[in-house]
Order: sequence, then structure tokens, then C-alpha cells
Amino acid sequence: MTKDQTSHSPTEALRIPEFRNLVIARFIFIMGLRMMSTLVGWWIYNLTNAPIAIGIVGLSEFIPAFSLALYAGHVIDISEKRKLMLTGVSLYGLAALLLLILSASMGRAGLTPHRVAGCIYLIIFGTGIIRSFTGPIFNVMLAQIVPKNKLQNAITWNTGVFLSASIMGHALGGFLIAGLGNTGTLTVVVILVFSALMVCTTLKRIPPLNERGEKKTWDSVKEGLSFVFRTRELLAAVSLDLFAVLFGGAVALIPVYARDILNVGARGFGFLNGASDMGSICVVLLLTIFPLKRKQGRKLLMAVAGFGTCIIIFGLSKLFWLSFSVLLLSGVMDGISVVTRGTIMQLKTPDHMRGRVLSVNSMFINSSNELGQFESGIMARLLGVVPSVVFGGCMTWLVVLATWFKAPALRKMEY
Repeated sequence: MTKDQTSHSPTEALRIPEFRNLVIARFIFIMGLRMMSTLVGWWIYNLTNAPIAIGIVGLSEFIPAFSLALYAGHVIDISEKRKLMLTGVSLYGLAALLLLILSASMGRAGLTPHRVAGCIYLIIFGTGIIRSFTGPIFNVMLAQIVPKNKLQNAITWNTGVFLSASIMGHALGGFLIAGLGNTGTLTVVVILVFSALMVCTTLKRIPPLNERGEKKTWDSVKEGLSFVFRTRELLAAVSLDLFAVLFGGAVALIPVYARDILNVGARGFGFLNGASDMGSICVVLLLTIFPLKRKQGRKLLMAVAGFGTCIIIFGLSKLFWLSFSVLLLSGVMDGISVVTRGTIMQLKTPDHMRGRVLSVNSMFINSSNELGQFESGIMARLLGVVPSVVFGGCMTWLVVLATWFKAPALRKMEY
């Protein structure tokens, strides 16, 4: 193999030991978190029998994650990254442990379903605080571990690892709920999160590029926001994904579809919950070997439009195989979107601002998952479950059309 061929190998980023340790830690950690979120959605719906209760779970995490995101970005940029990661993963482990204790003691303590639900909301509110600091840290560390010429390959692998962990977490969550119940599933979650913590301890320290006191907190926060709003392609990509996820958050209502519309129970719930991520990992693996080389902005818009179409079909479907298939295809569309947007984000952001810029991204993108979950719960209450999902898919299409005409910089972008 020639030197040039080696430099463009699909596995070039994995040859960096520190990057391998980072993605292993992230895989175990995300798998645990996805199992926890799968269980919480199923648990809450069975406690309350109300779709809006699933939405309140999303709102409970959205409020602190969104409110603290900008400040968290400033803290990330002035902090030693490994220490911040260890703290965040440890606190997630504590949250999982609290849910485990609540599950195990629920019957013995004689708690009513509504009190249990209230305790769950409180714990999820706490994870929202933790996530505002921990969510961006893996990507911030990635960009400082991997050389720029290998960054696109590393981002694709990082996305693939994230999606693989999501698939396993969602699918195994459904199977474990059916086989072990809530308490057994949460025991597995606790083991996974603390295992991820052990792998994180093998990572090297990454000192801050910005000194404490170098800028006032608000000035630092404004600098990160200003950068995002000045960079047109970045702003358009973030805005597109924000509204697409907000209106296309049909996956939040999968517990309702699994139990009441498709009648497939906890096992079917596990398959449906993991379908989107299965589609995403397939396309990410393909993009690792055959990366998008031209017209990436146009392909991003087409992928989000395809995602909206899949959501509409899912909303109308009464057949398990069709619902599973369109969720799988929605994952393919979403995988293209995630890789493209992630590459734009990393390539356009200078190292000393990564914490703040990625926190802005977290505030608008990751938090939109929880806000979309809340929106889905509210719309299900107002319109009914099926019309609310179809409405979300149609709104996703409107967002794509608006972006196509109003953001030509993104439509024409190539990297």
C-alpha cells in the first residue's frame, strides 16, 4: 500500500490509540444512556397511560440543558477536558443509581404511580443539568486528539460508534424490560455507565486553550454565539436540524404505537426504538468507505426532506413491518444529516472556541430532541396521536423548503 493510500484509509483515525479509547468509552456510555431513556419512556407511559407524560419527560431534561448550554460551553473551554468528562459520567451513573433505587423500592414504599412519575421527572431534570456540560465534551476532545487531515474520518467513525451504541441501547432496552423488568434493566444501565467511567480514566489530560479570567463569562458566551450567527453555513445547518428534529420527533411516541396501535408489546417496542439508529449506522458505515465528495449541502437538504416523508408514513402505518421499515429509512436520512452537519461544525470551528460553539449546537440540536418530545406529547393531546405525527412530518417538509430558498449558502456548500 502506498503512502497516499494509507493516508486515505477508512480506518486511519482508529490507528490513533487515544481516539480508540475515546470512542470505546463513548460507545459504552451512550449504550447505557439509551437503555435508560428507553426504559424511562416505557415506564412513564405505563405509570400514567398518558402520551403527554412522555412529553413532560422531554421538557424536564430540555429546560436545564437549554438554559445552561451557553455557560457550559464557556466552562468547557476554560476547563481541563478529561476531569470534566469524568465528573459528568460519574453524575450520570449516580442518576441511573437513583432510578434503580426508585424502581426497586417502589412497591415496598407504597408510592403512588404519580409520585413515582414525579421522582422520575426530578431525576431527569438533574440529567439535563449534567448533559449541558457532558454532551459536547466528547466532540471537543475528539477535535483535539485527531489531526485535522484525519478529522472527517474520525467524525464519521465517532458518529458510527454513537449510532451503534444507540441501536444496541434502544433494542436491548426493550428486550431487557420484557425479560428483567425495570429494576433488572436499570442494574445493567448502572454497570454500563460505571464501566464507561473506567475507560475514561485511561484518557490523557487535555488542558484548556483559554485561561480562566482571560475573558468575562458573558463576553466569552457572546463570542461563541456571535461566531455561529456569523458563519452562514453553520447557522443554516444548525437551524435546519433544530426544526426538523423539533417537528419530526415521532420516535417519542413509539411507546404509544408499540402498545396501543401496533400491539407489539415491549419486544416490538425495542425493535421500533432501535430501527432509526439501525438505518443510521448502515449509512454511516457506507459513508466511512465512500464519503460524500460533492454537493454536500444539497444532499443534506434532500436527506432531511426524506426524513420528513418517513415520519408521515410512520404516523399513518398500522402494520409493524411498514412502521419498522420507514423508521429504518428515516435513520438512513438522519445519518446523512448528522455526518454532514458534524463535519461542517468541526471544520468551521477554531480550536479555542470548540466548547462554546459545540454547546450552542447542543443547545439547539440535542435539546431539540427533548423539546420535540414535549411537542409530540402536546400535539398528541390536542390532535390525537396519528394526526400529531403526520403534522410533524409535514412541518419538516416546510422547514426544508424554507431553508432551500432562504439559505443558498448551505444549499451550495461543498467541503
